Amino acid sequence: MENSPEKNLQPYLDLIPAAPTRGGVYSPCLIVENLVYVSGHLPFYKDGTYPIGRVGGEFDIETSKIAARQVGYNIIATLRENLGSLDKIERVVKVFGMLNAVPEFQNHADVMNGCTELFGELWGEEKGLGTRSAVGMGSLPKGVPVEIEAIFLLKK
Repeated sequence: MENSPEKNLQPYLDLIPAAPTRGGVYSPCLIVENLVYVSGHLPFYKDGTYPIGRVGGEFDIETSKIAARQVGYNIIATLRENLGSLDKIERVVKVFGMLNAVPEFQNHADVMNGCTELFGELWGEEKGLGTRSAVGMGSLPKGVPVEIEAIFLLKK
């Protein structure tokens, strides 16, 4: 694996949408000292559409995992827009996933692998896999199946 996340991103460029616009009164990306905090992102596709439904209901694990990976692409778009290059990031620190899941759903981690596998492919396993949480929610904005926020460490 190349040690440049930007080079590792090349095969996926056609899947990266424009950075999402702000959906409320908040900052999509905030840099505090050497940390980059990325607000919760949804699985918007390049054409502006997004999946609607619940994990374990309308969406099985594999379909939900694809939605989580799309959220990862959207986070990448925000990072590139705000930083100019993924190569400015030293490592992934934390990924927090919220799933719009039916109450009996129990495989949250499997769904979140969609996003965290992408980060591992871009930064490598050592720097691309940070800490992670995945929790079920009663609902999410716009009825999407997954929302993810993340924290990254900038290079010195």
